[in-house]
Parts: sequence; C-alpha cells; structure tokens
Amino acid sequence: MSSAATQILNQDRIPNTGVLVIPGRLNFEEALQLEKIFAGRQITWLIEEESHHDAQLRSYLEKSGAGAMFSAADAKPESAGEQLGEFLNNNGTLIYVPGRAATRAATPCHIPGSHLKAMGSFGLPILPVCIDRPRESALAIERRASLPQTVIAFGKPIGATRASAAAWQQSFYEAGEEALSSRPLLNGSLGMALLEGLCKHGSKNLIFDGSDDSELPYAKVLPVAIALSKVIKRETDQPRVAIVLPPGKAGLIANIAVIFAGKIPVNLNFTAGPEAVRSCIRQSGVDRFITADPFVRKVSSFPWPPNRDLILVERVIPNIKKDIIKWAAITKIMPASALGFMLGLNKRKGDDEALVIFTSGSAGEPKGVPLTHRNVLANVNQFAARVNLAENASILGCLPLFHSFGCTVTLWFPIIEGINLVTYPSPLETKRLAELIALHQVDLLLSTPTFLRGYMKRIDPPQLSSLKLVVTGAEKLPRNLANAFEEKFGIAPQEGYGLTETSPATNVNLPDPEPEKDAVTIPSSRPGSVGHLLPGLAIRITDPVTDKEQPLSQQGIIWFKGANVFTGYLKNPEKSKDVLDNGWFRTGDVGRVDDDGFLYIEGRISRFSKIGGEMVPHEAIEAAINKVLGLDNEAERRIAIVGVPDEQKGEAILLLSTIAGQALEQECIDLRYKLLDEGLSSLWCPKTIIPVSEIPVLASGKLDIKGCEALVGSDK
Repeated sequence: MSSAATQILNQDRIPNTGVLVIPGRLNFEEALQLEKIFAGRQITWLIEEESHHDAQLRSYLEKSGAGAMFSAADAKPESAGEQLGEFLNNNGTLIYVPGRAATRAATPCHIPGSHLKAMGSFGLPILPVCIDRPRESALAIERRASLPQTVIAFGKPIGATRASAAAWQQSFYEAGEEALSSRPLLNGSLGMALLEGLCKHGSKNLIFDGSDDSELPYAKVLPVAIALSKVIKRETDQPRVAIVLPPGKAGLIANIAVIFAGKIPVNLNFTAGPEAVRSCIRQSGVDRFITADPFVRKVSSFPWPPNRDLILVERVIPNIKKDIIKWAAITKIMPASALGFMLGLNKRKGDDEALVIFTSGSAGEPKGVPLTHRNVLANVNQFAARVNLAENASILGCLPLFHSFGCTVTLWFPIIEGINLVTYPSPLETKRLAELIALHQVDLLLSTPTFLRGYMKRIDPPQLSSLKLVVTGAEKLPRNLANAFEEKFGIAPQEGYGLTETSPATNVNLPDPEPEKDAVTIPSSRPGSVGHLLPGLAIRITDPVTDKEQPLSQQGIIWFKGANVFTGYLKNPEKSKDVLDNGWFRTGDVGRVDDDGFLYIEGRISRFSKIGGEMVPHEAIEAAINKVLGLDNEAERRIAIVGVPDEQKGEAILLLSTIAGQALEQECIDLRYKLLDEGLSSLWCPKTIIPVSEIPVLASGKLDIKGCEALVGSDK
C-alpha cells in the first residue's frame, strides 16, 4: 500500500461507512493519493468558502465536479452538517481540502481553529489524517532522497456523537506521532549522528568558548574526542561516566568522547547539595569523573571522589597529542560510515541508553532519566524542524549541561545540524553574554525568565540586535516581562516547554510567519501559552481527581507520547509505573489545548492546593502578586507561594517574601484587598506572609520547591 515516494500508515482505520476525512494539510499530489485510497467510494471535496487554493489543486477540484462548501462563520454549523451528511450516504466520503496557509516550517496543521470548530460541530463521523513530509523536516545529516516524499497517517476515527475540534486534534496528534516514530533515523545511533555532523560541518562550523576566547572548528573537535574516547575506554569498565563541567569546549568534547567510547555520559549537577550529588553518583554507578583541575578548585562544595577517579581534561589531552594527530589524519581521508564502523558506533543505537540526566530534585530526591538514542535523535529532529535555523546561524550555549535543554539543544543539536556554538560557563553573567552575542552575531538565545531579567537591567539594546529568536523555559514567562523585553530590545521572547523525561522539548512559541496573499496565516505564537506541540508528539488530558480521559480543551493532567518520551526512571520501577502507561508519560503538569493547538500550562499538580474543594494554582497567585506589587521586571524572584495543611479548609496558602516588612499582618490584609480588586477569589489570597532573605532557586532558574518548603518548616 505504499510506494517509494509515499508511505501509508493505518489504512485499516478507515471506516466502511460514510465519513468526513479531515487532513491537516493537502497539496495536489496528496489529494490524488487520497482519491486513490478511497477509490470505489463516492468522493465529495469539502471546501470552506473563504479559502483559497493553489492553481493546480483548484483546477483539479473544479474538474472533479463533486464539491460542497461550508462557512466557518456560520452561526449554526449543525444545520450545515445535516445537509453535508447526505454526502455520506452509501459509504460516501467527504474530504476537506485545507486552503492556502502561511505557516512556519514543520507545521502539520494548516487548518484555522475556526474551521476545525465548525467541522467538529457538524455532528458527522470524522477521520483525521496527518500528512507528514519527512524530506522537509529531515536533519542535515540525513539523505533526503532515501526518505518518502509523503507519509499519510490515518488517525483513530471519531464517532458523530464525539466529534469536536479537540477530538480531531487528539487523534491527529496521535497519527503524527506514529508518522515520526516510523522514521529510520530513530533506529540509529547518536554517536553516528554526531560523527556524521562533525564530518559534514567540520570546516564550516565551530565552537567559540567565551571563557578563554578560543575557537575550535568541528573538524578539530573530532580527533580530540576520538583520542579521548580511547583513554576513557581504558580507564573504566563501567557503562556510565560522570562529567562535571560547565558549557564550553571541554564539556562538549568530554560528552562526545564518552559516547564515542561506547559509554553513557552522566552530566552531574555541581550546584546541587552534596547529598543530592551522592544520590546521583550512587544511582548511576559511575566510577570515573571527567572534569578540569581549575573547576575542581572552584566548586569546592562538590563531593569530589579520590584523585585516581578523576580524568582531568587539561592534563590528559596534552599527553595524547600523538593520537590526536593520528586521528586528525584518519578523519580527513576516511568517510564517516567507515570511521563509524571502525569506532563501533552502531553497536549502541535505537532503544539503547544514550545518556542519563537527573531531574532537578526541586520536589524531592533527584530521579535518573535514561534517554535512549531514539529519544535524543527524535527531539533534535523535532526542535530543528520547528526552529529551522539557517546553516550559518549561531546559538548561545550557557545553560548547564546537566540541564536537559542545555544538553540536547547546546550539545547535540548544533553538531548534528551544523550550527555555530558560542558558549559561556554561566547564564547569570549577562554583561559578558551580551558581549558574546554582539561579537558573534548570535541568532538564538535560550534562557529562563529569571535569567532574562538580568538583560533588562544591564544591557544596551544594540548588543542583542542580531538575535532572531529568544526562547525561555523552566518557568512561566510573565507577560509584563515579555512586553518590557520586546520594548527594550525589539524582539519578543517566546515561551517554550519541556521536561527531562521528554528529552526535553515538547512545545515552543515562535514568531508568526510572514503573511501571504490569498493565504490564511496560521499563528505560531500565542501569549500565555507554551506554543504548539513539536511535530510527532501526541497529547492527552485526564481529570486530576478521577484520572479519566477528557477533551484536550478541558483543564487536566497532561500526558505525552512520542519517540522523544523516555521509557522509565533509572533503577526505579515503582516511580516509572506511576508515570508511564503504555508509552504515555504523565507529566504532573496541569493544562489545556485551545482550538488553534496552543498548549496552556496552568501549573504543576504539586504546585496546586486543594482549598474548600477547589484546585488553586500557586503560579497563578504568584503572577497576580507580582503584578499588584510591581515585581514583574525584578531581576530576582521576590516572592513564592507554598501550600500547607489546614484543618478547616484542607490547605492554606502562605507567601514567602523578601520584601516583607515588620507589619506582616497589615501587609497581608493590604495584599488581600489588592488581589480581590484584581478579581481573585478570597480562597487564593495568602493567609500569612513569611519574611525570608532570598527565594530558593535552582541552577536552571526553576523555583526550588523543596527549599521553599524547608523555609516554611523552619519558620514554625
């Protein structure tokens, strides 16, 4: 049922009875494919009357002579549905034809939310279809000609009584997940992908290390990494190797070398407490630590092992210069495929463990998250396809390598895709970071709202003029901060979302595409949301209390499924069982999806309090307090909400504050009135203010929930 150019998935899902087929996008060739698939049935093409179509497709539809129209502006779409239902008699098929749309790259749905909503209200059975075009979203290292031109993936059919925009979206995303998961790339090796990237982009791209102003072409990274991998192989028989380094050339080379050695890198959080670090070491079973002598002296609080267990890069690399020269010669003459075979890089691939990242431990002991080769390659593909940077682009890598986003996006992504990497050891030194951005004309800045505030106070706008995209994550992006940043620097920060367990990126807002004549613009950004799902990711929502599945449009617990979703926690089957169900991952975050496919995060379930039977989100309260107290543009967190047990109402809300004075009772009353004036329920108002010297924050910029709860406990 497929050809070299077209792959068809789940054709057996097509109902034998009449159905409304809704593909996310459709060109002329794909329309012909659908007509062939539904051969033998009466086909009627369905068009929204305000839509425009490409000339070839329009001409074909006109010649077919079998068409029907509807208006998305119709106040009573049910009536239109009754008339259109006649086309489904005798197993008839209505096929919706999306109009011309201006979209960003790798946008699988070209249907405006209003059109979807209207069709979901027709009261007709629906068959979603995801049209995937692998050659458009292939990684730079992939051979596009070997990929199918089109993958037509049928979603699960939706009965007439369940039909809605949200039901279509859920089935559509699941079909898209199946389409991406079928790509051969995902059965490959991360090590091989890195090798091919270093070989392909070696002479064009480089890493610039802002800590010492040195630059290293990827072609020179390769032989050093191979030579160091041989040392690592000799040093340990353990499968995993710890890396304790900040962003920079040493951290990059160390990670590649561990993978080239056929082992698994474990980037440890050197900002965590000693007990948390010991837990990570114990769980991962590492016995060798790649680091640098100056860093050992700088991070004295880290529970460093005996010297014999340390591999100090600045001492080892000068001693293997002969090997480096040898591998430099070999890599110049040997193709990547032969080199990969020589290094044995295809021995570990697909569902084998590629690396381990530990969760921040913001709400308890850090959990080890093994990510497979499949997970990482999928997420690099998903992120690269949506961001769609030019070949000569540069990215700033200052997020910690033990942070999942810093690892995937500032280690693997630039090497595989051929992006210049500008690094600096800390995301806090915004003055130096701005100098690097200006000097190297950086295109993409990854940050958190907490770190973004530093740019607001210390940086001149011209220094950031090269930026084409600013993406924030780890915490909610306050609207006032986003507006103030855009007003000062002329670029709007875009909020994204992800979790360690999803490798990590799942969603991102992006600047809207340029409008086109006779085309509807599909928005790529919506304030307050975390953006569209990355391609190939499925989502479902369940009730926080009953765990029953509910429409995506209703607020509930978010679940993800995709090739980028991990398969279980390290040596922790019980916690894995709590969050995984047949490939679906329970995030613990509460959210909903709107008609245009934008995901809204309402908060983490652990950051909700149940008061008087109502679920009260801590982040929403913090946002309201920041607004009424004028704290949105503060460089540091000044307040945090904590829920504590309460005999009368189940829980009570407490406010940690670095600006609290001595008249705490009066301040609490004044704040209460301000929040009530903003329209907040009295249930949401803090019961008590607890003065603190600082709000605990993790190295990633996230609120340290465990640290906040400890402050509440110490105040009792």
